[in-house]
Amino acid sequence: MSGIVVVYELDKPMAAHGPPGAKRLPRRVHAAPTAPGQADAAGPRTLCGKDTFAMETARGTPAERPGDPWYPAEYASLVCPDCDVVMET
Repeated sequence: MSGIVVVYELDKPMAAHGPPGAKRLPRRVHAAPTAPGQADAAGPRTLCGKDTFAMETARGTPAERPGDPWYPAEYASLVCPDCDVVMET
């Protein structure tokens, strides 16, 4: 599936009393068109219309085989339903 990257909408930053440098975890998994001329960078908006500016791009690319999910299996419960509908059509 060319022209699509997976991006993570991350949890809100931890409070100042949290451990410094703590990794933020994905809150929601989205699909986004690639940025023009950059096969591994997200364009400005996800398929559901959210701004990708503060999102983290996932490693790898969406599955290219029919029947495989476009998102990483470990985040299946976090998939944006709106992006999923667009990806399935």
